[in-house]
Amino acid sequence: MTQPKVAGLAIAGALAALAASMPETPSAAADSKPVFDLVSPGLKEWDFLPKKNAGNNPTAPGCDGGNLSPALSWSGAPADTKSYAIVLVDLGANPPTGFVHWVAYGIAANKTGFAEGEASKPSGTFVGGRSGIGRETYFGPCPPATDKVHPYTFVLMATDLAPGALKAGMTRDELAAALKGHIVARTTLVLRYGGQR
Repeated sequence: MTQPKVAGLAIAGALAALAASMPETPSAAADSKPVFDLVSPGLKEWDFLPKKNAGNNPTAPGCDGGNLSPALSWSGAPADTKSYAIVLVDLGANPPTGFVHWVAYGIAANKTGFAEGEASKPSGTFVGGRSGIGRETYFGPCPPATDKVHPYTFVLMATDLAPGALKAGMTRDELAAALKGHIVARTTLVLRYGGQR
């Protein structure tokens, strides 16, 4: 038997042994690892938010929604999560950074969502940051009537910070700086509002 053939057989044998030692499918641990996910019950990704969830500002024409925060539910966060933070941004407004509608953080790790309307008023379940209009609670969509549909992105972050670690009243950018190196997982939900429906 020639040397190249012997070497080839040795390599083939090593590959066969390696294949035999590997499971046929990914490990059970990998299969059972939950996916960190954020949903709004009753709505699907890219659905339109109802008018009751839109903003209300008497000084802005057409901004006459109910300003009721939508119900939100999440699951699958990593085991080392100590708190959550959430930001709602309209990327169709105020280019290129978007308009911030809601900033909240210090949400306890054992909380798995918000009931409808819960984030529309101050609550002991979250620390309010400052939105684009300085509000520390949810402020719903209010795009100009002449605009096409805007996407509204909810970004939920699982962090390794204790719920009381951050001061109240931070802007989106201040929160981003404070969370640098502390986000253990993140997920998004995109819903729409506005335009000629």
